[in-house]
Amino acid sequence: MLLVVCALLLTQLGSLIAPAYACGCGAMVPARQSTMGVDRETSVVRWDGTTEQIVMRFTVNGDAPEAAWIMPVPSRADVELGDPDLFGELDDLTAPVERTRYYFWPRDGDWPFASGGEGASAGAPPPVDGAPEVGVVGRERLGDFDVARLTATDPDALRDWLDTNGFDLPADLASGLQPYVDQEWEYVAVRLAPEEKGAALGGTLDPLRLSFESDRLIYPMRLSRLADEPQSLGLYVLADHRMEPRDAIGGDAPEVRFAGRVSSADAPALGELTDGEPDERPLFLTAIDQYFPQPERIDADHELRATASDATYQEVRYDDELRMFAGVPAWLATVGALFVVLILLVVGAAVLRVRRRVV
Repeated sequence: MLLVVCALLLTQLGSLIAPAYACGCGAMVPARQSTMGVDRETSVVRWDGTTEQIVMRFTVNGDAPEAAWIMPVPSRADVELGDPDLFGELDDLTAPVERTRYYFWPRDGDWPFASGGEGASAGAPPPVDGAPEVGVVGRERLGDFDVARLTATDPDALRDWLDTNGFDLPADLASGLQPYVDQEWEYVAVRLAPEEKGAALGGTLDPLRLSFESDRLIYPMRLSRLADEPQSLGLYVLADHRMEPRDAIGGDAPEVRFAGRVSSADAPALGELTDGEPDERPLFLTAIDQYFPQPERIDADHELRATASDATYQEVRYDDELRMFAGVPAWLATVGALFVVLILLVVGAAVLRVRRRVV
C-alpha cells in the first residue's frame, strides 16, 4: 500500500522559525533560532499489492543547521538512500507535450497591434534510553540523515523520546500521533543534519527510500492538519493500475497530470523500485497533485484505489503562433490578395464600360 507523507513545516512556539511550507514529511521543524523553507519536494511511491516503497527528495533553503520530522508507517520499515536519477527521469516522462497551435487574425502584440517592445554537520547524538513505552528498532546514519525506527504505545512517551534524542518536533505532535498509536503503527523519525560541521541545510538533499509491508494503499495525511499555511501534495504513484484517492480528505479535488504505463526502458532508475520483477512488465504511473488551502480541514489519511479503467492522460501545452505565408502574415497576404483582386475587378469593369461607349 501506498504511504507517503505530505506536507508541513510548522511555526514552533518560543522559537524563531519559518512558517509552514509544503513537504512530504509528516511533520518537519528546523532547529531553534533558525529558518528553513522547502522549495520543492517530490515523492515517488511504488506499491505491488503487498509492499510499499517511498522515495522522497527535498530542495531546501535557509540557515538551519538541522531539522527533523517523523513519518508514521503501518509496519516495520527499512530505510536507505535512494537513486537521485529517479526524479529527473519521471519529470521527463510526465512533462507536458508541447504543440504549436496557429491562429489567423492578429492578436494584441502582433502587427499592427504590436507595442514595439518586449514584455518585461553535526553528527547524530548518541541514543538515550527513552520511556518503556518506546522501542528502538534501529538507529543509523544515512548521508545527511540521522534515522531512528521506533515503536510506541503512548504518544507522549514517543514525544519525550524524540525530544531527548535530538529530534526537535512541535509540542502538539502527541495529539496528532494518537490515531497511529491506536492502530499500532510504527514510526520513522528523521533528523536532517549535514555531516560537515557548521554547514547549513541547503540545495537538493539526497533522496531517502523507505519500504514496508502494507495490504492497503494508504497515504498518511493527518499530521498535515497541524500546518499553519496552505499545503501542496505532489505524488508519483507506481502500481499495476491507474490509481486515485477515494476522496479529497478536506482539500481541493486531486488533479491527475499524467497517467500511463512506463518501464525501466523508459526510466532505468525505476529498477531500484522493481527488484525481482521482469523488466518487460510495465507499471502504471499516475502523477497526482493536490492543494490544501485550509490544512486544519484534513480529516483522514488518503486511501488510494484503482480507477475503473486504465485510461491514459498527458497534459498538452500549446504555443500559439500567428500563421505565416512566405514570411508574411497569412491574414495580410490573404487580405492583400483580395484587395488586388478587387482592384482588378474594378479596373476591368471600368475598361469594359469605356469600350462599350466607344462602340
